[in-house]
Amino acid sequence: MHPTFLIVIILTAAANLYAGISDFTRPQWLMTNIGRLGVEARWLPTLGILKLLGGIGVLTGILVPEIGVAAAAGLVVYFIGAVATVLRARWYSNLPFPLTWLALAVGSFVLSLHVAY
Repeated sequence: MHPTFLIVIILTAAANLYAGISDFTRPQWLMTNIGRLGVEARWLPTLGILKLLGGIGVLTGILVPEIGVAAAAGLVVYFIGAVATVLRARWYSNLPFPLTWLALAVGSFVLSLHVAY
């Protein structure tokens, strides 16, 4: 395995596991942010599960590359939606956050594709 692949996968997994856990622990900064974005708090468990599964999936992709590809693809779609949500709310100063997670997801997807095929 190439070290770049492992670094990107581990960073992507860590970022998404952290974000998913945050959706369940509901720190004040998160509740403030989702309110400003117009997202209802009832969506947090679903969003948290998606991020947790994505993080676990990209890690699993180290051993089973096809699962990593699928998980990374799911995270790409998820974070395109997150970027769209920030743009819809016109909160441009918050845009670097979902873009960072999107970049990690895209990197994981491309590198996982390379490893799997």
